[in-house]
Amino acid sequence: MIVRRFVTPVVAAMVLVGACGGDPPPPPPPPPQANQDSLRAYQDSVRRAGEAAQAEAARLAAERAAAAERARRVTAARTTLEEMVFFDYDESDVRDDAAAVLRRKVDILRASPQVRIRIEGHADERGSTEYNLALGNRRAEAVRQFLVGFGLTQDRFEIVSFGEGRPRQQGATEQVWAQNRRGEFIITAGANAINPAN
Repeated sequence: MIVRRFVTPVVAAMVLVGACGGDPPPPPPPPPQANQDSLRAYQDSVRRAGEAAQAEAARLAAERAAAAERARRVTAARTTLEEMVFFDYDESDVRDDAAAVLRRKVDILRASPQVRIRIEGHADERGSTEYNLALGNRRAEAVRQFLVGFGLTQDRFEIVSFGEGRPRQQGATEQVWAQNRRGEFIITAGANAINPAN
């Protein structure tokens, strides 16, 4: 009886020790190495993604360059539309140099039908105030008729004369007077719709 009581705990202890100890489990197998086909597929995917990114960057750069060039051309067109013309003493005929400036305006105005312009006629200080107002008016009207002669509608242009009242330069020399005998151009509508002439 004593032997049975002694054997039972010993057997139980041996079973317990056997269950807790023993050899550790084998390590998991290493992950399979990528085969050549999947490696090639991965590299192709990386290359295609890089090419797509380069193409997108090139497209955006081209768009920015085109927008900058258009902005430059619009600015140049606006400058042309606002370029002054000059007149000989006591004359309202459009001179050859003024005609060349006005022809450049015509091309832009044809491409920009929303643009409206006020033509301002000016005179130098010689002559009476009334005479110079009339002379400035004749000059502005001569410019308008020149532009209308190229098929532009008259209602796109308003005219006003300032006579000698708004000199561009001060003084009493021919050089100063030549700068004051002029036609100026103010864009009154369509400034955001200017299209550069082709």
